[in-house]
Amino acid sequence: MPESDLAGQVEDVLSVAPDEFQAEVEADAEVIVEEVDAGTFDNPQAIIGFEYEFYAVDAEGGALRRVPRRLLDLIGFEKELGLHNAEMSTSPQPLNTHGLASQEAEVKARLSAAEDRTGAEGMRLVSDAMWTVPPEGETARQYLTNSVSDRGVRIASNMSDSVRYHAMANSDGEAGMCLDAPHVSLSADTVMPESLITSIQPHYQVPHARDLPTYFQYAIRIAGPLLALGVNSPFFPPDLYDDATADEILADGYDEHRIGVFETVLNRSVDESDKVRFPRDFESVEEAVERIADDRTIVPMPVETTDRFDDEFAHFRHKHGTYWRWVRPVFGGATRSAANARIEFRPIAAQPTVRDSIAFQAAFAGLLESTYRREHPVRHLDWVVAKDNFYDAMEDGLDADLYWITNGGEETTDHEAVYEDIFAHAKDGLQMRGLSDQEAAKYLYPLRQRARHCLTPASWKRERVREQLDDGADFSDAVYAMQSQYVERQAETLIDGTFADWVGRGDTELERED
Repeated sequence: MPESDLAGQVEDVLSVAPDEFQAEVEADAEVIVEEVDAGTFDNPQAIIGFEYEFYAVDAEGGALRRVPRRLLDLIGFEKELGLHNAEMSTSPQPLNTHGLASQEAEVKARLSAAEDRTGAEGMRLVSDAMWTVPPEGETARQYLTNSVSDRGVRIASNMSDSVRYHAMANSDGEAGMCLDAPHVSLSADTVMPESLITSIQPHYQVPHARDLPTYFQYAIRIAGPLLALGVNSPFFPPDLYDDATADEILADGYDEHRIGVFETVLNRSVDESDKVRFPRDFESVEEAVERIADDRTIVPMPVETTDRFDDEFAHFRHKHGTYWRWVRPVFGGATRSAANARIEFRPIAAQPTVRDSIAFQAAFAGLLESTYRREHPVRHLDWVVAKDNFYDAMEDGLDADLYWITNGGEETTDHEAVYEDIFAHAKDGLQMRGLSDQEAAKYLYPLRQRARHCLTPASWKRERVREQLDDGADFSDAVYAMQSQYVERQAETLIDGTFADWVGRGDTELERED
């Protein structure tokens, strides 16, 4: 899109009166509550869905690549924040044997087809938490901060032509637009630094909307332990680091910097109520709806409506798009019969393989099924402790001291006891939905291996970098070599393997367990 056209659209967005937009949001909130009372958002069966983000690299050299928009259309993926990003969303399916299999098969089918097309263009789609190798001939700092001013409108040079993203840099509801991590600092004129990160986002639709608060309480208490299993971004692109030694970077860095990137780019530096944060419990559906409606608006965009059911609350839906909580409630549905209340789980980074990614979807859904139905006592874990678990997991992965309440009511920080209880209930929840013992075990196996051996993608990356440093490489070369190994391993295992194969604990061990 020509810059002048994009700037004009941003100007149109900025002309929307915030007070009028907010009045529409509040009216929409009343519609949602009325429909909840009418039972419109109820569905007798749990439904699951999945969003999966990727970034593109050069197939030969591994440098970041911009994805042509025509190519995105050809492979059926959607644009995301950066020109290097691509995203797929699966079709919602019932949580049962065939539904989970369908989710995995759809991801594999579409990704395999996409690989054929992108391969012909000399690029590869990578499933990873954060890219570290910038485009050929550019630094990461340049790529993330380059922008132009068109008629006074700030336009990021490497951002997709999504008007909302560009409007954020020109709106009074400003974002932080910076990076602040151990030994890393960067300021930008746009939210483009967020495009460093990619994620997976499982969705779980609750059968009865009025039960959403209880499911949500469980969801935010399992967030820390699941995040600890999925950490995958211990390193930034090397040119973003300040003057620090490799040893200092390794000692002070976190296992999941993706969390901090999202928070520092989109939160204001001085903000009583951050946009991106660990969410609080809510006691009722009305409270959940009110929180979304009252959340600070960044971009009050004009909203067009159609005859979709959820266009009856279209302004609310738009407001929800910037309700950035690590776990968040969602109200939607294109038709009245498809209307649903669901939980979107956002802490988990994109993983080394499809099977690892689907394992998180299965674990999340299984845990919500079992903990809710069994009335698991971890619901009563203090919210502050759940929050501390989350940020401790962000920093230290599986080395974090996670507090948990077992099904027997025992409070524990014992790593083995925590994950024994978590996997038992994840498996129980899947079996409640008709999966056999063997089927449930297969879905959870990649994550069990991580917990059992204290191995995560982040620890794998750290080990590779340390090996390179011990062999005499400087820090930049060590990170680039690690990233090259990551892409090579993924090329061999993305569709049919698991991260366990990377560390010598693959399907042979699963067969022994069975």
